[in-house]
Amino acid sequence: MLPNSPADAADMSGITQVYPILWCEDHILLIDQTRLPREYVLVDIRRSSDLAEAIRTMIVRGAPAIGVAAAYGMYLGAKELAATLGDWDRPRFLAGLAEVAAMLRETRPTAVNLFWAIDRMTGLAQHSQAATAQAWVAELLAEAQEIHLSDLKTCYRIGQQGLNILPDRPEKLRIMTHCNTGSLATAGYGTALGVVRSAWRSGRLERVYAGETRPRLQGAKLTTWECIQEDIPVTLITDSMAAHCMAQGMVDLVIVGADRIAANGDTANKIGTYSLALVAKAHNIPFYVAAPLSTVDFSLPDGTQIPIEERDPAEIALTWGEPICPAGTEFYNPAFDVTPAALITAVITEEGCVAPEELPSLEHALHPSVKR
Repeated sequence: MLPNSPADAADMSGITQVYPILWCEDHILLIDQTRLPREYVLVDIRRSSDLAEAIRTMIVRGAPAIGVAAAYGMYLGAKELAATLGDWDRPRFLAGLAEVAAMLRETRPTAVNLFWAIDRMTGLAQHSQAATAQAWVAELLAEAQEIHLSDLKTCYRIGQQGLNILPDRPEKLRIMTHCNTGSLATAGYGTALGVVRSAWRSGRLERVYAGETRPRLQGAKLTTWECIQEDIPVTLITDSMAAHCMAQGMVDLVIVGADRIAANGDTANKIGTYSLALVAKAHNIPFYVAAPLSTVDFSLPDGTQIPIEERDPAEIALTWGEPICPAGTEFYNPAFDVTPAALITAVITEEGCVAPEELPSLEHALHPSVKR
């Protein structure tokens, strides 16, 4: 069920037990993450509009996974154009694909991988030398599959790079994390949870402490579920317990993911990350961000320009469909916050671990065709 079938794909099978996006000949299957952990359900996606809705409603979530899904969304849109427009007409096909891209861009404003993947697919479509609609669509499918497989490889490399910054000591480590940054948030393996996974497999992890991550509880529902699939010791805490756990000497380091990183290292991640970084700083505990280079938006000088998505107030007004506050209460529900680079010990990427201010030195590692 890997995204492509080159020889090295076999080397990637089995690195994780969870693949949230599966390519199946002419459509994709998504694990419906809104129904975990109570139910394991696969959603069949065959139209670009359905893919956009899956991103919007968080059936698929996590910045890298959103990027992979968006790439397939562009392919599905191209396939639909080929079926409806008939004869190959490059300008008409490109105009139609631009509408698909606009639809996908509107789903989640903060996760930069979404825009990165759409830009990469759009660039390929514009520069394609295909002589037929079918050849054009086939090129877009191949590119989506390459993005899919590349993310899987990238996450594994992030996990291995993360081992280099873990404290070298005989005692096993206690790592705290926030939200879900594992296989479910990527093509597989994960970013921050990928480092946790690598630490566990190398015998260097004692336990991971997962913050519940209000209001959607991705830590409680998804991170714990992933850890249990692979027998990784996990303890769930409420978000407000982090400072207490650190004060009690229960935490050695914190590793989180990212949805967008500015050029100076300011990092947008799930709401609650900023406060967790402040608490870690107060207790002199290293605070790391793990993310692929595609998550770094080198066009933004700092985090003040990162758009912050605000979501439906019902996410904090209701628990399991039941109201938890009196009628007339007003709500504010930003999905992300921005952690200043000064609070981040280092950023773990597939190309190495660097201090936030050193991120521009890695920009060259991005493929020229996908630079913004």
